[in-house]
Amino acid sequence: MARPEQVLLLEPQHELKFRGPFLEVVTTNLKLSNPTDRNVCFKVKTTAPRRYCVRPNSGIIDAGTSINVSVMLQPFDYDPNEKSKHKFMVQSMLAPPDMTDMEGVWKEAKSEELMDSKLRCVFEMPVENEKTHDMEPNKISSSLLKSDPSVLSAKSLSSTLDDGEVKKIMEECKRLQMEAQRLREENKQIREDDGLRMRKSNIMSSQHASATMKREEGISARSVAFIMLFFVVGVIVGKLVL
Repeated sequence: MARPEQVLLLEPQHELKFRGPFLEVVTTNLKLSNPTDRNVCFKVKTTAPRRYCVRPNSGIIDAGTSINVSVMLQPFDYDPNEKSKHKFMVQSMLAPPDMTDMEGVWKEAKSEELMDSKLRCVFEMPVENEKTHDMEPNKISSSLLKSDPSVLSAKSLSSTLDDGEVKKIMEECKRLQMEAQRLREENKQIREDDGLRMRKSNIMSSQHASATMKREEGISARSVAFIMLFFVVGVIVGKLVL
């Protein structure tokens, strides 16, 4: 069975428009009018409940009166290439004469008693903001290119600094160059000293080895002389005894 036609009058009827920039909460109003002679219960639902705050989102509209519903879009990063798929639905039904519990009435309502109207969300960005948004990526890439040290020449660098800053930079460069030269000279001197110490060590080792060999040769000669002396003495003593 088809649902009955919506008795409430919606203003706007089909679209909820939100105008940027969306850096803060953007509010649009939805007017609900009840032209009938009976009270009407209503609910406002959305496909993106975390993105919107709706006040009031439900209630009763007395016969012959109207109510303004504030739909507040929360701040977000706007992308002009992204189409909005958010939708709202206004659901309503005629209130029973003896109604005391509205939530209970909604739970017990039959589908043929419910009426609904759907609205889609439209995001509008001012022309100057759209141009700014489109130009931001180009500005960012251009600024990054300009700030890249690999593409900065000395002339362009000096043009962005005053004379005092340029002078400080030149003095710092000169100081670093002198420091690098001093370290190179110290390194060279250390290598020369190490080479000299190694040569002295080799010479001293050779001299020590030569002296050791001479001492060993002297000891050997003296040993032979003592042996010969003892041999001669032994022969003489032997002859005297005989």
